[in-house]
Amino acid sequence: MIVSLTIIRYRKAFVPFALLAMAVHRLPMWLQRGCTFWKLLGSGRNGTFDLQPDWQQWGLLAVWESREDYERFHQTSFVSKWWKLLGSEQWTVLCQPMQSHGKWDGKEPFGKPDLKIADGPMAVLTRATIKMSRLKNFWSHVDEVAELMATAPGYITSIGVGEAPVYRQATFSVWESMEHMRAFAYGSKQHAEVIKKTRSEGWYSEELFARFTILESSGTMNGRNPLDEFRN
Repeated sequence: MIVSLTIIRYRKAFVPFALLAMAVHRLPMWLQRGCTFWKLLGSGRNGTFDLQPDWQQWGLLAVWESREDYERFHQTSFVSKWWKLLGSEQWTVLCQPMQSHGKWDGKEPFGKPDLKIADGPMAVLTRATIKMSRLKNFWSHVDEVAELMATAPGYITSIGVGEAPVYRQATFSVWESMEHMRAFAYGSKQHAEVIKKTRSEGWYSEELFARFTILESSGTMNGRNPLDEFRN
């Protein structure tokens, strides 16, 4: 199994095509051989959950049976050709799921791996469907956690994505190492308090948390590949 996350930035004049892609790309993804799970995603402006969408930036997260299946998609698919024609920038990160807990639309897209993450850059996906009655609680803490994460030692980058505005949100964050990520997740008092509230106040109707070893990244995001300095 291999997981890909592609962030595509459209030229400003082509934003209508970006919106159209959220409908048009469903059929080719559904028919794509070797793809066991996929989500077309919108994007926030500030690298985390965000009420202000970035109309030029969109994403696709997909799970592939093999690297060959992903390469076939990347080289020949309708979706990939659409991106190359209409996009101004594209960044893709390929990952292997190492640990995963929870569900996404009632499914466990990455299975139930429980493997040791190797030394080097790793990624975390946090995804949730937020209860309508808890939206205010959730959004009142977003900026606080985002600022903590962006200034944490070992933080490389993050992308805020979602299937629907406001209540179906996800963050994909990239870290220099497992140790750095754990120091932020469990060593920050403020972050620990927010996590505690999500449990005690029952913010989510569904959630998923997954960790990945990063295999490869290509392309650019905001003019650079965030993982360039970590390439062998």
